[in-house]
Amino acid sequence: MTLYLGSCHCGAVRYEINAVINRVTECNCSICTKKGVLHHRVTAENFRLLSDESQLGTYQFGSKIAKHHFCKVCGIHTFSRPRAAPEQYTVNVRTLDNFDFQREQPEIESFDGQHWEEAFASLK
Repeated sequence: MTLYLGSCHCGAVRYEINAVINRVTECNCSICTKKGVLHHRVTAENFRLLSDESQLGTYQFGSKIAKHHFCKVCGIHTFSRPRAAPEQYTVNVRTLDNFDFQREQPEIESFDGQHWEEAFASLK
């Protein structure tokens, strides 16, 4: 596993993860599409918030299970607590400071978030 550091644009929100990033998920739901997120899921043990939690804003909609966290200063979405596994985190790999997406070229897996219930059921 590699230690990756992540942050928002202004640096008010900073985090780190221990992970092997060989696959990311691109969801086509309304919020992920608008944010341009590429997700990578990590367990709570492999995630650590380095900045003050007061810098985080949280957006919830629909079932209100998922928690979409963003920087209150610059608005960048850094990570979520996903609906499919709220005990874990999905980080936005685009916010990892030391992950070169072009060089690493992880597999991009699609998730049909526009039809969330059916797509999630097909994963089981």
